[in-house]
Amino acid sequence: MYMRERIGVTTAHTSKATMAFKIKNAPSLLFLFTFFYNIACSPFNPEPMAATTGGHWVQLQRSIGISAMHMQVMRDNKVVIFDRTDFGPSNISLPFSRCRFNPRDMALKLDCTAHSVLYDLSLNTLRPLTILTDAWCSSGALSLDGTLFQTGGFNDGHNKLRTFSPCPQHPETCDWLELPWNLTSSRWYASNQILPDGRIIVLGGRNSFTYEFVDPNSIFTAPENPNSFFFLRFLKVTRDSNPGEENNLYPFLHLLPDGNLFVFANRRSILLDYKRNIVLREFPVIPGIEKRNYPSTGSSVLLPIHLSGLDDPTRLPHAEIMICGGAFPGAFNLANINKIFIEASRTCGRIRVTDPEPKWIMETMPFPRVMPDMVLLPTGDVVIINGAANGTAGWENAANPVRYPVLYKPGLHEPLSRFEILAPAKTARMYHSSAVLVPDGRILVGGSNPHRGYDFQAYPYPTELSLDAYYPDYLGPEFETLRPSIIAVEATNNTASYGGNFSVTFSLRRSLAGISVALVAPSFTTHSFSMNQRVVVLHVAALQEVAASEFKVTARGPPSPTVAPPGYYMVFVVHAGVPSVAVWVQVK
Repeated sequence: MYMRERIGVTTAHTSKATMAFKIKNAPSLLFLFTFFYNIACSPFNPEPMAATTGGHWVQLQRSIGISAMHMQVMRDNKVVIFDRTDFGPSNISLPFSRCRFNPRDMALKLDCTAHSVLYDLSLNTLRPLTILTDAWCSSGALSLDGTLFQTGGFNDGHNKLRTFSPCPQHPETCDWLELPWNLTSSRWYASNQILPDGRIIVLGGRNSFTYEFVDPNSIFTAPENPNSFFFLRFLKVTRDSNPGEENNLYPFLHLLPDGNLFVFANRRSILLDYKRNIVLREFPVIPGIEKRNYPSTGSSVLLPIHLSGLDDPTRLPHAEIMICGGAFPGAFNLANINKIFIEASRTCGRIRVTDPEPKWIMETMPFPRVMPDMVLLPTGDVVIINGAANGTAGWENAANPVRYPVLYKPGLHEPLSRFEILAPAKTARMYHSSAVLVPDGRILVGGSNPHRGYDFQAYPYPTELSLDAYYPDYLGPEFETLRPSIIAVEATNNTASYGGNFSVTFSLRRSLAGISVALVAPSFTTHSFSMNQRVVVLHVAALQEVAASEFKVTARGPPSPTVAPPGYYMVFVVHAGVPSVAVWVQVK
């Protein structure tokens, strides 16, 4: 493993003289990095610092026909996956000899191949879907009834609004629907968040310093004010001025328990009252010089919200944000213009935003990482997965994939023991890859296409069509006797109502050793950000044995929609750190 004090560099050029020449003839900004050629490093192939017994990998599909740029888990245990329509022909045909004609498509006007698929988790099968306009670098969120609302994209899709609804009664017929009304602004590289009233906020995008709302209850009627959007100066001032170095796209959005929004872009963050369009406060700038948003792409999660032991339902729980990875100033232009890939950020920052005087606490990851995905587990831990050690997001802008996922345990007191290196992946997951948690506790991992079109012969990082599953340690056979198995959920209309109790009956093959109940919101994941990802650990009101090896746990639903926005959630029973397979409940 090549260790460096601060920053390393790798390049496609083998000669130091060639590197120096490239830098001399680059824009003046690049002179800041001329010293890098003296510390050119070999390809990043880290040796684990500890035993990597953590979990294992299984390839589910050698090819799903498309590259999994965007993924959304649905309440019927299927996953909507799509990339973009102007990559050229994919490797999966549309059904019934169907073709899509689009005169504005830059790659292929008449396209008889699919750019979206529906993957069945239970059967490990898939079928093609028809997406009409370009959804490249778009965003999405689920409504109360579990319909996917998908917003924006590129070219002819830049302001489009699309939906996909589960149809378990007619599983072969449901497909994408493009709505007759458009968004008010172009939403390319925007972010979404489900709000307490069920609306979806769509915020930012390239040259879009505004936000607007999508109301799932009124999508088939003309909007009262079709030009209703709100200017947010924060989005403009956080855009870097150097050409290409925006570093504020796909801003990180998190709904906080007080109902306001945490918004992070570049290195800065604010508390936004979106109802009144007022910035209530600006948080401290995250320490370090690294940029954290696209194209210097890091990732962000709202750490699990703990309601266990919170006896007063009117008291707001703590909320803490964690941001990991990113790239240093100038990294994008170095990679994009000169193909010099400097080492990515090694740091994570945590900030408890509900504190009176919030402060960032910085920690160091085992590896540098740009374009990581952060996946919340029902145990309350975080898996940091995918990405590269050098460069940034963008076409051919990164090198040296980090194949080792890392488990982060936020509850441990000693910072050095919080990171655990896990079993390495065989497949490089670079730009345009994604990862999502699924109901059986696995992490679905796909995508990686750092090219302008499909390029299956590119070396060393071809367009990747495969789909993998990472199995965390808790799915190992040695934990089988600890694993709860849900038998039934006792909830009116399968609903975990706000402030109300519901019960889960489960079986267990050994005596109890600690039980928790976690609600996990299914995220819309793209470009290293899992929108709407949320884990809420509920207050356990009662636990009783109802039969031999059968138990009933009664949990109190979330206190309000600001703590858990309305919609479908996966419910996990967790015993001694081992989760059950989830069942779906509706929170409202």
